[in-house]
Amino acid sequence: MAGKSKVLIIGGTGYIGKFIVEASAKEGHPTFALVRESTVSDPVKGKVIENFKNLGVQLLYGDLYDHESLVKAIKQVDVVISAVGHMQLADQVKIIAAIKEAGNVKRFFPSEFGNDVDRVHAVEPAKTAFSIKAQIRRTIEAEGIPHTYVPANCFAGYFLPTLAQPGAMAPPPPRDKVIILGDGNPKVVFNNEGDIGTYTIKAVDDPRTLNKILYIRPPKNTYSFNELVALWEKLIGKTLEKTYVPEDQLLKQIQEAPIPINVVLAINHSIFVKGDHANFEIEPSFGAEASELYPDVKYTTVEEYLSLFV
Repeated sequence: MAGKSKVLIIGGTGYIGKFIVEASAKEGHPTFALVRESTVSDPVKGKVIENFKNLGVQLLYGDLYDHESLVKAIKQVDVVISAVGHMQLADQVKIIAAIKEAGNVKRFFPSEFGNDVDRVHAVEPAKTAFSIKAQIRRTIEAEGIPHTYVPANCFAGYFLPTLAQPGAMAPPPPRDKVIILGDGNPKVVFNNEGDIGTYTIKAVDDPRTLNKILYIRPPKNTYSFNELVALWEKLIGKTLEKTYVPEDQLLKQIQEAPIPINVVLAINHSIFVKGDHANFEIEPSFGAEASELYPDVKYTTVEEYLSLFV
């Protein structure tokens, strides 16, 4: 396993972070996770930490808000991956400052894993949320830090168990009626979280992804909402009653909804109505598509995923 970069994940116990940590360890990278002392004794996060230890992950105690601990952790690795949550996106400037001071980082992956924030047509409040990520990109570029951005589009585990139905929090997907935002025709991409972790780690030492955007847009995971509903109908052998929500009605709902529902609705508007996952071509000048770069990865398809709920 010689020659594989040492990887530090910040936000590794979070929703997508734990999949990235796991993938890094399984791909044979010396893997480090920055954790707070308090996290280890947390009943839920403690189980995640236990799993990390079993995978051979080295825990480094520190905090995003403790500059010295950040620099110390970063000096031990080659690559830094941030998977911090929504509330800490802007605070990634602290990671950037620590990377600059440490001076040894070969590549930084900021917390992305959603839409390509430079290519969205979003309304507020999603617009501001996306612009924070875009601002972090600009800071990384201005500081001359080698980087890779990974827009992972939709987390399958978040959207597919409910077919992205408003207000539904748990599986199974609907078997009688389904609500479709807009006309249901824009293409949307749904990726298994484990595959997002794997593709992210594959890019770590790949010169083809240096200072580029790695899009996770596998063909078998790219569906319009109408196609997704048709697939689900085929799997359960039943036709659903469809209600289409026109864009102007959705925009009104966004304006009237409380926080954080308005954020979720506005992100869904960008994804399902504007089609911001796949309404542009990936040009070699700025990016590459993960399943093309890494054809050896057997990714979980949307059909395989939905089959679990039949």
